Amino acid sequence: MAQDNSEQFEALLSFFKALSDATRLKIVGLLAQKEYTVEELAAILKLRSSTVSHHLSRLSAAGLVSARAESYYNIYRLEINVLDQMSRSLLAEETLPRVTADMDLNAYDREVVKNYSLPDGRLKQIPSKQKKFEAILRYVAPAFEAGQRYSEKQVNEILGHFNEDTAVLRRGLIDYQMMAREKDGAVYWLIEE
Repeated sequence: MAQDNSEQFEALLSFFKALSDATRLKIVGLLAQKEYTVEELAAILKLRSSTVSHHLSRLSAAGLVSARAESYYNIYRLEINVLDQMSRSLLAEETLPRVTADMDLNAYDREVVKNYSLPDGRLKQIPSKQKKFEAILRYVAPAFEAGQRYSEKQVNEILGHFNEDTAVLRRGLIDYQMMAREKDGAVYWLIEE
C-alpha cells in the first residue's frame, strides 16, 4: 500500500511539474488545437528550437505529448486522453489526501499543547488566538466519554483538571461544537465525529 502511495505521489508530482511552467502550458494549449513541429512551436512562441525541445521532452516524460516522424520532422501532438485520464485519476477526491498519508496531521495541536501545558497536563494558560484555542479544546475533549451524559458540575470537575477557568473551556467546547448541552444547561455530552 505504501508503494502505491509513493508511486501515486510521484505521478502527481511529475504531472504538476510538467504543467508548472508557463511555456509548457502554452505548448499544451497550442497542441490542444492541432499538431506542430518543434520549429513551428519555436516560431509561434518566439523561442529557440532547443528550448522548445526541452519543454516537449518534459511533457513527453509525463506522457502528455507524443511525436511521430514525418519526413524530416517530428510532429508533436497532445495526448488528450492521457491528460484527461491523469487529471481525473490524480485529482480524484480520494487520491489527493493519500499524498499526506505519511504526514503527522496532529503536529500543530501537539506543539500548541506542549507550549501551553505543564508536565502534569494542566494548562499554564488558555490561548487567546482562535486556532490555538481550538487545539487546546481538541486536547481537552477526549477527557469526556462518548455517549456519556454529564451535569454541569461534572463537566467543571473534569475541566478543572486542566485549568481553573472551566467556564471558558466549557463555552469553547460548546461553541466549537465538540460538546452539546440541553437548552437549560443541565446536561452535557460529547459530540461524536
